[in-house]
Parts: sequence; C-alpha cells; structure tokens
Amino acid sequence: MKIALIGYGKMGQAIEKLATERGHTIVAKATSKAPVRIADLADADVAIEFTEPSSALKNIHSAFQSGTPIVVGTTGWYNQLDEVKGNCAEANGALFYASNFSIGVNLFQSVLKYTSELMKNYAEYTPSIHEIHHLAKKDAPSGTALSLADIVLDNSDFEEWTDDDEDQTKLKISSERIGDVKGTHEVHFTSSIDQITLEHKAFSRDGFALGSILAAEWVQKKKGVFTMRDMLKNTIG
Repeated sequence: MKIALIGYGKMGQAIEKLATERGHTIVAKATSKAPVRIADLADADVAIEFTEPSSALKNIHSAFQSGTPIVVGTTGWYNQLDEVKGNCAEANGALFYASNFSIGVNLFQSVLKYTSELMKNYAEYTPSIHEIHHLAKKDAPSGTALSLADIVLDNSDFEEWTDDDEDQTKLKISSERIGDVKGTHEVHFTSSIDQITLEHKAFSRDGFALGSILAAEWVQKKKGVFTMRDMLKNTIG
C-alpha cells in the first residue's frame, strides 16, 4: 500500500515507522510549509491526515478531488461533518475519521457505554469527564473527550456539556495541557459517599499510529464515510 502522509510531526513519524515495518511505502510527506498537492495524492493508495483543524477540511477535499481514500485523525472540524459527508457522496470518495484511533480507547468507549447505561439508574451519581494532553494539542476539550461525552449524555439527565466549573446543569468536561502527555481520559461518577472512575491512559503514540494504519488498510476499495465502529463492529458492537 502506498501512503501519502499529510502532517509529518510526531504522529506522522510514528505512522511512517510502523507503516514501513508492515511493508507499506510512504510516497509523499506534506507539512505546513509544504502542503499536500493533488498530484501527490494521485500517486497514493490512501492518505493519512494528522494536522490541525484549520487545515483538515482543505486536505479532505483535496483527497476527494484526487479520488484518494483519506484517513483523518485531526479533530476540531466535526461541526462541518454534514457538509463533508455531502461532499464525499458527491465525489464518490472515501473518508475514515476518528477522534481516536487507539483500539484501547474504542474498547474503553464500549465499557463506558455499558457503565453509563447501568449508572443512569442511580441519580445520586453525577458523571464528569477530565482529559489531559500535551501542550501542543490545539483543541480542548479533545475530540475523544467529546466522543465520551456523547456516550454519557445518551444515558444521563444532562442534555449538554460545559467546561464552566460553576454550571451544575450540564455535563462537566475539564481539560489540562501538560508537557508531552500522550493522552489521558477519565470519566467519573461521583456521589456524596464515593466515586467510580474509568480511565484510559496512552503511554505512546504507537497505538494511535497503528490504528490509523489499520484504518487505511481497511478502507481500501470502499466508498463512503466510516468510523472506528465500522471497522471494529464485530468486536465492540
């Protein structure tokens, strides 16, 4: 498989290492100083994109124009997802996006779904979410935290989330940016007498990198918009 890397920071380099070990070839590397060209994408079987929210949409549309399937790990653009889905259908393209490509995080989400369904019967427990990432991460809360929030909101009396400590009427999401933390997500269910906590902690970027490569392998010859749930539907339900 020939891969075009859009974004060649720490994630891009981790993807390159693991992809090469799996027998794939990197045919293009785009950076903020050398943006991706449609000609670069035309030579690739798939593009893997980890950049910034301000760049992601342009990169997705370039992939649609070139007819190249694209795997997107950038978050912060999902408010335009409906438009992107329409563009994907119009171009007969393929988009695989995820707030987190870690297999462990997606298993964690399934555990949270089960736990949230159980906890909704116990109103004395108030859910909240806390996430920690490295200083260079642009969006806060993280895309993964928002995905976790969607699961909790489906199974609680809260209708929206907030990052305001004073607002007790919404699901609280708090964020920290510390050093080179790869990603920690905690979901708390707190009562006046105890607390139940679910936590996922990433030790390296390899889990995210491997997941994006597996997605790139999986999306070959497919058309449409896909997520990790589509790829893992036989294992996480």
